[in-house]
Amino acid sequence: MPRPDTQPDAPHVPVLLKPLLEAVSPVSGVWVDGTFGAGGYTRGLLAAGADKVIAIDRDPLTFRMARDWAGAHGARLELAEGTFSDLDLIAAAPVDGVVLDLGVSSMQIDEAERGFSFQKDGPLDMRMGDAGPTAADLVNGASEAELADILYHYGEERASRRIARAIVAARPFTTTLQLARVVESCLPRPKPGQSHPATRTFQALRIAVNDEFGQLEAGLAAAERALKPGGRLAVVTFHSLEDRVVKRFFQMRSGAEGQGSRHAPARAEARPAFMMITRKAIGPDAEELAANPRSRSAKLRVGRRTDAPAGQADAASLALPRLPQKKKGR
Repeated sequence: MPRPDTQPDAPHVPVLLKPLLEAVSPVSGVWVDGTFGAGGYTRGLLAAGADKVIAIDRDPLTFRMARDWAGAHGARLELAEGTFSDLDLIAAAPVDGVVLDLGVSSMQIDEAERGFSFQKDGPLDMRMGDAGPTAADLVNGASEAELADILYHYGEERASRRIARAIVAARPFTTTLQLARVVESCLPRPKPGQSHPATRTFQALRIAVNDEFGQLEAGLAAAERALKPGGRLAVVTFHSLEDRVVKRFFQMRSGAEGQGSRHAPARAEARPAFMMITRKAIGPDAEELAANPRSRSAKLRVGRRTDAPAGQADAASLALPRLPQKKKGR
């Protein structure tokens, strides 16, 4: 995500805002911004014609940073501390649209004290809110096998076992750069244009600390329950694991997943809960990439809610990454 600007006269412009607003146009009625962050999507929706935006975030800091401008919107803007997995309960009534911008925000990455960055030294925290175990608790307390599984399944890190072994040998950890240096020592020096060696490890730990896939599964289902017929769901992802889940959700809930093997038993046909607005994921154009290199991995998918009853897509059918279950007695 692009670096947010906290100055009230220079609002943060989030990734893929223009194509998102074009895809969900015309904007009217009540919308939920399930990942408020620096407020870029909320401002965009209000400017585009939303009567009201219910802005949700688990990070209380985001609302303190919005004090300078949020009041100007009066009753059109409702700020709610919570998680987007509960967005239907927070909204408390059917809504006309939902926007979800997944993953960590630039605002959080750029603040070293939040512990998300492997390039700035800070406490090894990584919590998007202010409750629960930190990344330091995880790396200092998990077994080598547990750490390897987290890095492999949540970060797609091929050197997961080597890195986990090095982490266990070097702990305890208290800061981000301590951990980043250990990870760097396990991997080849990156070539020009390649990502930092600690990228996948930090992604995996952040996902584990914040239960991001559990939140995503519940949040997509909550959005389906909350939307009125004709309401739009727009989801922006930033890595392949997230996008795979969102793509699968829309395929399943729009009836586009296919039957699979012709030898398999026929499945009961359910009425689709969504019709796709974007047939393929939308990425940043050349202008946005030049202005904000962090947008390079962003993908946008948008669907329109039908009048079919809300259903439920389980973790297995969504192909959510899952850690191996511990064997009993070990």
